[in-house]
Amino acid sequence: MYHTEDTIAAIATPSGIGAISIIRISGENSINAADNIFQGKSKLAGANTHTIHYGNIYDNETLIDDVLVSIFRTPNSYTGEDSVEISSHGNPLIANKIIELLLRNNVRMAEPGEFTKRAFLNNRIDLSQAEAVADIINSNTEASLRGARNQLNGLLSRKVDELKTKLVNASSFVELELDFAEEDVEFIGKKDLIDRINSILNEIDSLLATYSFGRIIRDGVNVALVGIPNVGKSSLLNYLLKEARAIVSEIPGTTRDIIREDVNIEGVLFKLFDTAGLRFSKDQIELEGINRSREAVKNADVVLFINDVEQKLDLPLYEEILYLNKRKNVFRVLNKIDKGYKITADYDIFLSALTGEGIDLLFKKLKESVMKDSNYSEKNAVISNLRHYNCLEKAKDHLLTAKDSALNNMSGEFISVDLRSAVSNLGEIIGEVTSEDILNNIFTKFCIGK
Repeated sequence: MYHTEDTIAAIATPSGIGAISIIRISGENSINAADNIFQGKSKLAGANTHTIHYGNIYDNETLIDDVLVSIFRTPNSYTGEDSVEISSHGNPLIANKIIELLLRNNVRMAEPGEFTKRAFLNNRIDLSQAEAVADIINSNTEASLRGARNQLNGLLSRKVDELKTKLVNASSFVELELDFAEEDVEFIGKKDLIDRINSILNEIDSLLATYSFGRIIRDGVNVALVGIPNVGKSSLLNYLLKEARAIVSEIPGTTRDIIREDVNIEGVLFKLFDTAGLRFSKDQIELEGINRSREAVKNADVVLFINDVEQKLDLPLYEEILYLNKRKNVFRVLNKIDKGYKITADYDIFLSALTGEGIDLLFKKLKESVMKDSNYSEKNAVISNLRHYNCLEKAKDHLLTAKDSALNNMSGEFISVDLRSAVSNLGEIIGEVTSEDILNNIFTKFCIGK
């Protein structure tokens, strides 16, 4: 258990006026500190864990508010320490006054993420679960929330622990052979060891393969709307948003900077980038917008290359878009089909940004672009965190080196070193082996009160 003499407090609810405010306290002195400012039917010091008490908060003789106080005793609390939550009326003046009173009673302000950091240090959750707490708070779609929820429930942790156990078992045989080197005893054959390493490598590769999908589910899909001027890029953006977000005009070059807006399509966040029309221009401002358009294409997960029924498909420009986007996901979209022109088969999607015809097909294609390489289900562990990805990559590199050492009949010492390093890399994901710098980097990104 992690112990500190510090007792911490913070307002856990968002700033501003609301129905209630919640003030969290955690640490050895939390119940006594609350007792010093609370008056109810009985003292909180004698209260059982997981009980709620009604009473008043006083500053000496001055009534501050009537509140509900929840008691959580060690180790059965979020942080693993004695903890108190005070629910007051949702006026910031009241919540700040209660914090001031607590600070006079041997309590200090919590640092960002300190409650969750204490939960991790007290083994209430592992590090990947702690990171999932922040992901849950920041989730803005059903898909990202479901992924974060699965990680908090330990889906990834169990998978990593399973891999780590397999690796430790294989490594143990190699270590034993080193201990009995003089007796020339073989505890594991070379073929068996290599088969075990290959099995673990395959599972690591399967996890690594989920990263692209996991990142998209967590952070959203970058979609660039590109094409020559006046084909309806801004009109399509406005239709998808159901509001006139971008200026629409028949004058070429109206859009000169990138407009970024978000839209939720069937639980997945799509970040739409309306770009300047791609054409030759001597106007320096428009030219800067065109250069930014090309950058948006490079960074996009999906590109909608938009044309309209009155224009021929610009094949050289289309090839340039494919090149810039590294041929990841580029859809040819034909707009303005409501005008009644003859439609060719040179496009992937046909639609009208005026009437909405074809928008359902657009949504389907966008969703398929995200899901096509994924067999995601509630039972799958998915990598969405770059730190986790890097740890798995390092573990994979050490396993490949260990395998190469075994194939070349090198001494067990060489194999053992790499197997241990791979175990350590897997342990970093769940926080079994983690530097203080990494912990600080993770938890300082949390909000105060969590």
